[in-house]
Amino acid sequence: QIQGIQTMEGTGRMTVGPGMEAAFTRYAKRPNKVRLEIEIQGMTGIQAFDGETAWMFMPFMGQTSPEIMPDDMAAAMLQEADMDGPLVDYLTKGNQVELMGMEGGAYKLQVTLGTGDVQYYHINADTFLLDKVTGNMTMQGMDLEFETAFSDFRDVNGLIIPHHIDMTGMQGPGSEGVVIIDSLQINSDIDDSIFVMQ
Repeated sequence: QIQGIQTMEGTGRMTVGPGMEAAFTRYAKRPNKVRLEIEIQGMTGIQAFDGETAWMFMPFMGQTSPEIMPDDMAAAMLQEADMDGPLVDYLTKGNQVELMGMEGGAYKLQVTLGTGDVQYYHINADTFLLDKVTGNMTMQGMDLEFETAFSDFRDVNGLIIPHHIDMTGMQGPGSEGVVIIDSLQINSDIDDSIFVMQ
């Protein structure tokens, strides 16, 4: 059913530092297009992938024009652009999946991505919903452990989607972030041009 989704548009709030919250809008469109807009202190930052090129414009980090993303950030954006996630059609995507057993009431799956990165997907044994994803990633030359936990699952057009996402270590050692989704639209009309670097 998730493969019937052609576009997804979400709005919400995320923490971007101690006591700092930012509004965001996220657009996703098949195949492999994604754009995240973040509003901080009256400025709008953009991270996007148009299916070929990952780019960003972060005025609050001193950027004056859009720039191509560094390779490690681009790899994360490519993964972010996969609307179905690494488990759906995993063989076609070059991923490997292995059941590691049970842990804390969840099935623990080891997912080795085509990039070589290894992640662990914890699938709730009662609900079969995703409890969390753990693993390591390289970002800006640092090897980071991360844990992303999912909760507040809601029905959106027949799909059960988490609206509360807790992230640890994604922005740097010891950092934590919370993403709260306020609204989601499925299969709205999104123009391809918004994903292209301008």
